[in-house]
Amino acid sequence: MTEQQPWGGQAGRGAGPCVVGPEEPCDLDELRTLFLFEKLDDDQLVWLCEHGAVQQVGPGMLLTEGDPALCLFVLIDGEVATYRRVGDDDVEVNRTDLRGVYSGAWSAYLGDRVPQTYQQSLRVLRPSRFYVLSADDFRDLMTSWFPMAVHLLEGLFFGQKSTERAIGQRERLLALGSLSAGLTHELNNPAAAASRATATLRERVAGMRHKLSFIAAGPYDRTSIATLIQLQEEAVQHLHDAAAEGTAPSPLEASDREDELVDWFDGHGLRAGWDLAPAFVQAGIDGPWLDKVAALVAPDALDGAVRWIGYTLETEQLMGEIEDATTRISTLVAAAKQYSQIGRAPEGRADLHELLDSTLVMLEHALGPGIDVVRHYDRALPPVPVYAAELNQVWTNIVDNAAQAMGGRDGSGTLTVTTRRAPDAPDDAVEVEIGDTGPGIPADVLPRIFEPFFTTKPVGSGTGLGLDIAWRIVVTKHHGDLRVTSEPGSTRFVVRLPLTDPNPDSA
Repeated sequence: MTEQQPWGGQAGRGAGPCVVGPEEPCDLDELRTLFLFEKLDDDQLVWLCEHGAVQQVGPGMLLTEGDPALCLFVLIDGEVATYRRVGDDDVEVNRTDLRGVYSGAWSAYLGDRVPQTYQQSLRVLRPSRFYVLSADDFRDLMTSWFPMAVHLLEGLFFGQKSTERAIGQRERLLALGSLSAGLTHELNNPAAAASRATATLRERVAGMRHKLSFIAAGPYDRTSIATLIQLQEEAVQHLHDAAAEGTAPSPLEASDREDELVDWFDGHGLRAGWDLAPAFVQAGIDGPWLDKVAALVAPDALDGAVRWIGYTLETEQLMGEIEDATTRISTLVAAAKQYSQIGRAPEGRADLHELLDSTLVMLEHALGPGIDVVRHYDRALPPVPVYAAELNQVWTNIVDNAAQAMGGRDGSGTLTVTTRRAPDAPDDAVEVEIGDTGPGIPADVLPRIFEPFFTTKPVGSGTGLGLDIAWRIVVTKHHGDLRVTSEPGSTRFVVRLPLTDPNPDSA
């Protein structure tokens, strides 16, 4: 067989579904110039010409993502572009005129162990020529000519899949463990505060019972007692008004006011006035108000009357602390319930803001006191069909990375969460932007952050799957999009979600 002789005639088993244009003679020398075939011998090249064909293809779509993978296409000359489906759109991911690039049924040698469908769409941009081979022939070629390579490729492919599944589960378990530890810590604080307040409240109620018996036996007529009770209610109202207005004094101001009240107590012969002063200051009560109490009772009964009002204020404050603590516990439990909607299908629509807030509550322990959380929510956004638990994992991975970029619990910065209509498709999609003021992602790292197992963290500190999982949840499961831009002081992840149901048959 001479290398100069072209192989004419019709294609053999490469015909049928793989005929996409007029055929040309198959030239062995031309095939050898393609990097994919440059190491093949003459017999192998002859086999390629017997089983495949060189075909001319005009501009237009050649392969469609998701269709059965029946043919392998190798570009001889021309230009093509590859596309991936994102929602209802085909997004161009590559454009090339490099001779020898291939697409189509390139994984046919894996057989039925993987779905044999086209993984991307291929569009011919100008008249081009391809070498075309059926998937069955390509599988036979690989298993017969390169059995060792096939075993290695199988091991790489399925090994990576297995490793990805195992580490993905571990990634979820690590995140769950971290969240559980943080939730336990967050629950312990209000629970301990409620316990302390309850113990103190018990003491104050006992003191009030004692003072009540003292007042009942003291030199008070009915009118004085009624007036004293009225002052008691007025003091409680002062406390509630101060709490509602949020006009709590600064520590320095509070200290000065306490000193003034202690002087008043000392001047009227009250014992341990320093113990009474904080409750009155917190309620916004000063000396002139206490003068009204002094005018109603005898000097020897003033101590009991003031302490009665002081105990009333303290019990109100303690009940407020208990209410705040139990509300905090309820909020955390509700956030955990919202966060852990595992496997929930999008037959119902979810409020993105509820999902975001539940994640931020669960991650408060990771953000630390030095990181400010700023919310710019478009409350007019409609509910979105989502897999709630999986989407919460997306927020978790992005927010946790942002927190680490800003130094974690010991760091500082601003985390900004924004929701809005998609600017270029306001009726079809919404966007969630999560930005941080960390040092940014280096330019050489940015293109790789969504790669499986790629991480810049120290060994043992990260699996490199967090953002890969986030990308697959957003793009594959929700048919949305996930993008990132970064520069020093500003890193922004933008998640786009369609307003149409990503899985209309799920209901």
